Amino acid sequence: MRHFWPVLFLGLTGCGYHISGHANLMPKEIKTIAIPAFGDGTTRPRLANLITTDVTREFNSRTKYNIIATEDQADAVLRGTLMHFVSFPIVSDPVSGRATGIQVVATLQIILTDRHTGKTLFQRQGLEFRERYEVTLDPNQYFDESGTGVQRLSRDVARSVVSAILENF
Repeated sequence: MRHFWPVLFLGLTGCGYHISGHANLMPKEIKTIAIPAFGDGTTRPRLANLITTDVTREFNSRTKYNIIATEDQADAVLRGTLMHFVSFPIVSDPVSGRATGIQVVATLQIILTDRHTGKTLFQRQGLEFRERYEVTLDPNQYFDESGTGVQRLSRDVARSVVSAILENF
């Protein structure tokens, strides 16, 4: 049994297994990616801007691609649209009837295209992301967590989108 683990490790490393979020199987000719401001089909334009910023930051921190603003100088263009955003109470205080837990849901459409060929490299419609945050009932302790809840949602979107793109190929 002592020799089982090294053999298993060698077997798994030679079979193409990798840790999620660390593969980069994008076509080699892609060196620069333009990420224009995400479109917004909702009443939350600040969220679409925040997601654009977080996706750009995630690409910069996890990859060696040069992320640029101008599409005409990029090898690929990543476009996104915030299609839908909704928030609703999921937990209520039984005494006051006030919401104490809120769920936010954002739905996005993402497309990455090779600017030179026009070929779609990655596309997802209806990407849904959820985040929950708490609301306190004590007016002396009141802290509006909706902003930080939306920030967590945006960071989750960025991590998921970049992972999905890198591992798609």
